[in-house]
Amino acid sequence: MQLTAITSDFTTKNWKRSPNYLFAAKSNVLPVVVSELARLVPAMPLGFVKDGDVFKFVAITSLQHNTNLFVAPDGSWIVDYIPAVIRSYPFHLVKPQDREDLVLCFDTDSGLLCEVGEGEPFYDGDEPSQLVKMALNLLSETETSRVVTQRFVNALQETELIQPWPLNIQEGEKTTKVEGLYRIDETALNALPDEDFLTLRKSGALGLAYGQLLSTNQLSVLSKAAQVQTKIKEQVQALAASQAQNLSDTGFRMSSSDDTFKF
Repeated sequence: MQLTAITSDFTTKNWKRSPNYLFAAKSNVLPVVVSELARLVPAMPLGFVKDGDVFKFVAITSLQHNTNLFVAPDGSWIVDYIPAVIRSYPFHLVKPQDREDLVLCFDTDSGLLCEVGEGEPFYDGDEPSQLVKMALNLLSETETSRVVTQRFVNALQETELIQPWPLNIQEGEKTTKVEGLYRIDETALNALPDEDFLTLRKSGALGLAYGQLLSTNQLSVLSKAAQVQTKIKEQVQALAASQAQNLSDTGFRMSSSDDTFKF
């Protein structure tokens, strides 16, 4: 990934939307924010990963590294909700070391930078184009929510509610322990002193905790997605290269709406 600040130099360049989600095919966890919680909880399991001494709130797309079960072999996204971090690609907000504000950047390694006459413009005259403004708005709203989310996560960490998640992958007779994923300890949450519980409720962190707990019901989504992946691969092998792949009978509904840059 090569992130380049979008400046007036980009007036002589255009960009293309990604035709698929293959860029996320190896991301088994995705950073998510609390403003997405209502749409995330019914769609996919949520948890935490450790980054140094702090925890980060994530959506779990697979229990195996370098695998995203929600991205089909043809690049389609096969669950109902697409997290903001995916929808905003190939745009990113970056904080340079020598500046306090965030800068809108473009991933020039994405293969989506093109010449004028193709794709979409970065600028409309001297102003950013409407689509670029929409990308910036999505990223800005996500960043605002990210700060709030991290505050909630830190509060949950301070009360020692985030604990290792005992998960296993069963492959035939082989059982592999999943490392690096964390969840809310429901027993510890229910045993919190009244003062700590009230503090979490007033701060808003309690909602995130309950959201994570509710989302554990979606671990079955990973199993269904894995079955869909297997079925799609079998279909691809059975079809001639010139035939269109029909996924409508896989038993797993694909996301059909284009929510790119919408929050």
